[in-house]
Amino acid sequence: MRILISNDDGIFSPGIRALADVAAHFGDVRIVAPDMEQSAKSHAVTIHRPLRYHATDMGDFKAFRVNGTPADCVALGLYRWDKPDLVLSGINLGSNLGNEIWHSGTVAAAKQASLLGVRAVAFSLATEGDSPDFEPLKPYVERVLIHLLETPTPRLVNVNLPPEPEGIQWTFQSVRAYEGKVVEGCDPLGRDHFWFVAEPTTRPEKGSDRWAVSNNMVALTPLHLDVSDHELLNTLPKEPLQNM
Repeated sequence: MRILISNDDGIFSPGIRALADVAAHFGDVRIVAPDMEQSAKSHAVTIHRPLRYHATDMGDFKAFRVNGTPADCVALGLYRWDKPDLVLSGINLGSNLGNEIWHSGTVAAAKQASLLGVRAVAFSLATEGDSPDFEPLKPYVERVLIHLLETPTPRLVNVNLPPEPEGIQWTFQSVRAYEGKVVEGCDPLGRDHFWFVAEPTTRPEKGSDRWAVSNNMVALTPLHLDVSDHELLNTLPKEPLQNM
């Protein structure tokens, strides 16, 4: 099996090396990742300038850095390796739960692979620390991959690990109401600057990804690329609307 690995934290993030170490138990690994952090880039793609693809020393792994987004890296990696069997993204330093999925570059890398017909899994770690210890988490990453590879579906999965896992559970995305805020401040030179923050206004629903991680469970959330509201669509007229 050929496994392409990317992320949004950048090619030198410790999370991508930890993921590659586990993935090597399942097949031939190649890393193609951004040359710098691309967090919260969502599914952005680069169209107004060329991309560069440079070999990077990562020990036993063949690796390349790209001056682009996570989606760029996956598209270029698949092109250069003639479509591998599996794409893994992460392990992200920070969660990608609930509404975070929409702006996550980690999840977007997996989505890009799915759009191009390759099975994909995104991994994130719910932590605020810059240097978490990935060693205790590797057995859970391996168990997740074994389970997913034994299951023919789903083709796109978002995985979130708590700092100290106690189990693994299938979940749904927690879509909650948020209170958006703009926090104003000043930099050391006295210039105004602004931070965007969002705080949830409701508790996570039982069985959701946020609920699972808050209960020390690894959350496996199957995703799909069709965001149509089919429930609503089924209530709307099937005939063409009258021409204006």
